[in-house]
This record gives sequence, C-alpha cells and structure tokens, in this order.
Amino acid sequence: MEYKEFAINIAKEAGDIMHKNFQLGMKKEWKADNSPVTETDIAINKLVINKVKEYFPDHDVKGEEESDLGNNSEYLWVCDPVDGTIPFSHGFPIFTFSLALVKNGRSILGVVYDPIMQNLYWAEKGKGAFLNNKPIHISNHSTINQSCIALENFKRAKYSLWGIERELDKQGGQVIKLCSIIYPSSRVASGEISAAIFPHTTAHDIAAIKIIVEEAGGKVTDLFGDEQRYDQDINGAIISNGKIHDLLVKEVAKALKNEPS
Repeated sequence: MEYKEFAINIAKEAGDIMHKNFQLGMKKEWKADNSPVTETDIAINKLVINKVKEYFPDHDVKGEEESDLGNNSEYLWVCDPVDGTIPFSHGFPIFTFSLALVKNGRSILGVVYDPIMQNLYWAEKGKGAFLNNKPIHISNHSTINQSCIALENFKRAKYSLWGIERELDKQGGQVIKLCSIIYPSSRVASGEISAAIFPHTTAHDIAAIKIIVEEAGGKVTDLFGDEQRYDQDINGAIISNGKIHDLLVKEVAKALKNEPS
C-alpha cells in the first residue's frame, strides 16, 4: 500500500471513532501538564501504532499519547490522534486527526481530517495540497490589517507570547483562539485565514501542517523564522500564507523580548 492511501485510510477510520464518541458529558482524565486526555485519544493513537506495525513494520511512530520508536528508522509517522482535545471533550466540534510521514526529520506526507465537516486535507512533497481531492492555495493577503490569525497561547507553553495579541489587534488583525492549532492551520492552507502561531515544542502539532501549508503555497517555520526538524521537539511555529510571515516573525521577536522573565 502506498503511503498516501495508508494515511488517508487511517484518517477516515480515526474520524469514524471521533464522530462516534463525540458527545456531551464525555469522560476525560487530566495529564500532568493539565491538559485533558480521553479514551478516543488513546484508542486512535493505538490504532496508528498497530497499523504502522502491520503495513510498515520497519518504521517508527511518534504519537502524542504513545510512541513506538524501537526501529531507529529514517521513516517516522508523527501522529496527533485528536488535535483539539479540549473542545472535543467539552462538546465543541473543533477537532481533527493529524498524521505525517517524516523522513530524516522532514515531512514528506501530511494528512489532516476534520470528521464533523468531512474535510480531508492532504499533501505530498512536490505534488501540491488538496482538500477533498481539490487543489487548495493560500490567501494573497499581505498585511496584518484585516488578517485573521489563530493564536494558541497557554501557560505551559515554552514560549510566552501574551503580549502579541494586543499588538496584532492594534495593527488591525483579527485574533482567534480555538484551543487547537491544526484545525485553524489547515484553513491557512485553504486560504480561509492568513496565519497561525504556536508557542510550544510538540512536533505532532505541526508535522503534517508543515507540508500541507507549504504545498499550498504558504510557509511554516519555527518562531524565529528558521527551518526545523519534525522528529524531535520544535521551537514553536509560525504558519502563514507567506505574505505576512516576516511581519509575524518580527512581532514574535518583540513579544518574546518584552515578556517579563
């Protein structure tokens, strides 16, 4: 089975699990970092590990809830079983499944699936980005003014960007917070919003988005505008249409400089 077909099949199976389990009053546990985890997160993470073992036994898996890294392979499947566990577990339909194939630290395939809207995003290196098999492209908006920008800022994040929301607002940007980074970042790829900013270190949040957004014509770097690997911890991320990327790098630098130590 080819990699794209494999990833899409898993995404749809994971979407069925999420859709079936999505309900009010969902049972959840709280992890040490004060983030929630549900039976759905764990079940989908195990699904990915088991499927990779079955079809690509020489590959490794890095998941948010569980990893299988025994092969020391150049190929690594990076999975976020439920991106947006907070809204998912509290009854808000803002969540996705995300899976990337990373080779020697670089994303070569990405799949993101929103089971509520039935939106399937995917991209392969050099082949463009697609939403439900139709090509997608980033927006052409070139200023922060009137740009919609998603910001995921939280206390446990490595980088503190509490001051950036006010600055973006002063420049006419429309800042949204969805308790998810993959969900809005997929909308960067399809041109619905201009950018998203992620201040944490978890590669599973960005690995698939990296290739989907860039194959759609956008740009994804760390918070400092540099490239990074996705088989290890990352230095946050700026996900954009490329038109406002350098502007956001500058605003992030100012926010980090001005943040009290």
